[in-house]
Amino acid sequence: MPRREAPNALIYETSPYLLQHAHNPVRWHPWGAPALQLARTADKPILLSIGYSACHWCHVMAHESFEDPATATLMNELFINIKVDREERPDLDRIYQLAHQMLTRRPGGWPLTLFLHPENHAPFFAGTYFPPEDRYGMPGFGEVLRRVAAWYREQPAAVREHNQSLLETFQRLDATSPSATRAELDATLIAQGIAELQQSFDNEHGGFGQAPKFPVPSNLALLLKAGGANTEARGMALFTLRKMARGGIHDLIGGGFCRYSVDAHWGIPHFEKMLYDNGQLLELYADAWRFSRDEFLLGICRETADWLIREMQSPTGGFYSSLDADSDGEEGRFYIWTPEQVMKLLNPEEYLVFSRHSGLDLPPNFEGEWHLFNYRDAGELAALLRLPEDRVHQSLRSAREKLYTARRYRIWPGRDEKILTAWNALAIRGLVSAGLACAESGYIDAARRALDFIRTTLWRDGRLLATCKEDRAHLNAYLDDYAFLLDAVLHLLEAAWSLDLLDFARSLADCLLEHFQDRERGGFYFTAHDHEKLLRRSREFTDDALPSGNAIAARALARLGHLLVREDYLAAARGCLRAAQSGLEQYPSAHCGMLLALQDHCEPPRQIILRGPSAILPDWRRRCHESIDPVDSIYAIPGEAADLPEALVQYRPLAEITAYICAGNRCLPPIVGATALADYLKSRDGLA
Repeated sequence: MPRREAPNALIYETSPYLLQHAHNPVRWHPWGAPALQLARTADKPILLSIGYSACHWCHVMAHESFEDPATATLMNELFINIKVDREERPDLDRIYQLAHQMLTRRPGGWPLTLFLHPENHAPFFAGTYFPPEDRYGMPGFGEVLRRVAAWYREQPAAVREHNQSLLETFQRLDATSPSATRAELDATLIAQGIAELQQSFDNEHGGFGQAPKFPVPSNLALLLKAGGANTEARGMALFTLRKMARGGIHDLIGGGFCRYSVDAHWGIPHFEKMLYDNGQLLELYADAWRFSRDEFLLGICRETADWLIREMQSPTGGFYSSLDADSDGEEGRFYIWTPEQVMKLLNPEEYLVFSRHSGLDLPPNFEGEWHLFNYRDAGELAALLRLPEDRVHQSLRSAREKLYTARRYRIWPGRDEKILTAWNALAIRGLVSAGLACAESGYIDAARRALDFIRTTLWRDGRLLATCKEDRAHLNAYLDDYAFLLDAVLHLLEAAWSLDLLDFARSLADCLLEHFQDRERGGFYFTAHDHEKLLRRSREFTDDALPSGNAIAARALARLGHLLVREDYLAAARGCLRAAQSGLEQYPSAHCGMLLALQDHCEPPRQIILRGPSAILPDWRRRCHESIDPVDSIYAIPGEAADLPEALVQYRPLAEITAYICAGNRCLPPIVGATALADYLKSRDGLA
């Protein structure tokens, strides 16, 4: 065990990741004016270390270097050391990941290690993980520290030249603006994006490319929702979702998905579980079921929602950020089994069925032990073992329950219990999708509790905050926080109409336009107009593990604009697409979120407004959801609802049930009465 040092300046932070380093012998500082001024005064370069709580290699570097007194002495002598949680400060992480890529000509990652000039905070040397001694073809961290400090002292002109080159590159990137003569946006870019995804698609295992393999929810959403008549595209998404659910990236015992697979066939995961992955995948599995009616996919949707609520929702309603890959000091230890351990917990028939289901009858697949996965489904097992399929299902349910109960007594992975606004918004949207697909009101209630927490704790004086832990909320929110939450609120309005929620959606949309919009070029900056001045202020349109905030803003603003007939919202959505056009034309498959927004622009989804008595509206809303595509929206407004916005007053109840159906600016005549609405839903034509 490392010696526990007196706390450094991180002891006052809320981030569990920063608090993990609060007793390092390194004199860490949080990012902020005091540390930046200290570097200028001392004329020392800044050592900036960016990571996050569930990051395995962040833990490794911490144990090897940051807990080592000799290394800490070097760091303290030569640098001002700043530690950043990339989940709390995505603004900093985005800037310095791009800077790392420019300096090294390689993709970044975590831990991210940079050395910044104290005057302008521009990096002049960058890397990721460094070992304590020379290995893996990399220099030892101590040697890196000495060389970088010497370079700063002995070659100041070269350091300044390095900095200037990087800053000029940033300026060129940010000066790019759309051409006024560019052709109109059309759906051909969507087809091009899908074609690019098809080229990199793994036809054997699903997903894209080879190992390591990530789910990439934005790619799957495009294939699933924008394929239209392209059944091959939708089939690629469904095939991938089934393969993932049967692979080791899915937790067979407890539910939920790990971050990525280290192999090409989804077998062995990197064991961390992230809220943002599971929120997005939850919606994908719900929508996949609505497109396919595959009960297996619906079961995965249920398992994921149950895991999310059971293990990640706080007592106050918000959702925690992540579960660590490590437990008891080893990666994956919480999830690994041996046949002997399983045999002791199950009766003979349960073991017979479960061992052949989970791969326990195969050679070990993880360091001499077994990581369980769905090797054979119930139908295959019934044929193999000559057992009735319902009996197989019962044995599998019983076995999983017993193993889950036993696993609860193991040492759990660390849980990062900070609550992030943007990631909670993804979970809220996912749970609403699951609740509507599964007809499970408990999922929607859980989503509503999370939103209530955000509004109570993270909504202050008409602005959002980005993060909270133990009711201590702070940091100005980013584009993703506002855009994702607006999108989630609109989705929650589909599950249960509320004028209060609609007003909150308008407040979020107005904040986007007032504080984030680039009024000259279109689109939205990642940080607000009154945010801390940083090395760069970017507008980003590509997706990464999260969908582009601009893409979600464009879709949500367009939908709210059509609902309320707000031209300012619609114009902002169009401006966002125009601002992204150059990137869309160059590399459409890197902009899957924007392509979905483009699809909404080219082929506006249906908006169905139901009016009728509160007693019958839920049933009609459910029937509509069962009959229309997931891209369409349904708002069930009680006939007795008062104080509606002017744009909604025209949608009056004309009979026991009335439906107003529009797509963009095109509307059908009102569908009046239960018989007429049932006939419409049965035909699924009109504006479809």
